[in-house]
Amino acid sequence: MSRPLFGGALSATIPPNSKDISELREIPDNQEAFAHTQTDQSIIIELLEYQNHVEDTQAARYHFEDLAGDNKSSATGSWEVCGVEPLLQYQLECSSAWLLSGAQLISKFSEEAKNTVNIHLGLFRLPQYSTDILVTFNDPVIISHLSSSSCALSGSAATAWTLQDFHTLLQSLRLLDPGVFG
Repeated sequence: MSRPLFGGALSATIPPNSKDISELREIPDNQEAFAHTQTDQSIIIELLEYQNHVEDTQAARYHFEDLAGDNKSSATGSWEVCGVEPLLQYQLECSSAWLLSGAQLISKFSEEAKNTVNIHLGLFRLPQYSTDILVTFNDPVIISHLSSSSCALSGSAATAWTLQDFHTLLQSLRLLDPGVFG
């Protein structure tokens, strides 16, 4: 079922067992964020400034490295890119779209404990609106027993989001009102 995003300016099919994080804490206006109700997985949809100094083929890597810095995961060996491939441009008027898969060592809430998180990025480039739409699927695969997230492992693996759920979201993403870009 399609869900309105950014006040109805976009819509997408969000995976089942999702909780809107804005119901729990304040989220920046340029983000929509969802957490799995039984695992530590999350999906974030961001409207970012178009990076015109970055070639389309390098844009997903650029945003992944920027995310690594935000996650304090920028030290050597703390992150890796496993693959970048073109993504079919489904319902958006984008110049290019990319799918990146990688992993980062991330501390939750600035804890000492580091968790290994598979990160899947869908990037839609919309230069006509000076916008990059970044969709991030955070999928923890190794959670330190010292992490506050260790209790999230109690969820059933059968209910966890899959890459297919993420691909369904990417394929369903639609722009309904370009006025959202200003």
